[in-house]
Amino acid sequence: MRLDKYLKVSRIIKRRTLANEACTKGHVSINGKVAKASSEVNVGDTISIRFGEKVTTVRVKSISETVRKEESTHMYELIEG
Repeated sequence: MRLDKYLKVSRIIKRRTLANEACTKGHVSINGKVAKASSEVNVGDTISIRFGEKVTTVRVKSISETVRKEESTHMYELIEG
């Protein structure tokens, strides 16, 4: 699954356009490397997102094309942030 779509489906970032913009600006990294919006996300990957001074790090637990709002937090595990 594309990184920008994963961030939107898991509701880490509310809209796909914002996720795409964050990737373009270099605020998102996968496994320590700056990632583009089109980068593939796999189970077990670590995603770090910089929101201003705050850095949020999550580990991907599952990937799904669609998920209900209540179940979106089951897609990732919060490591830091």
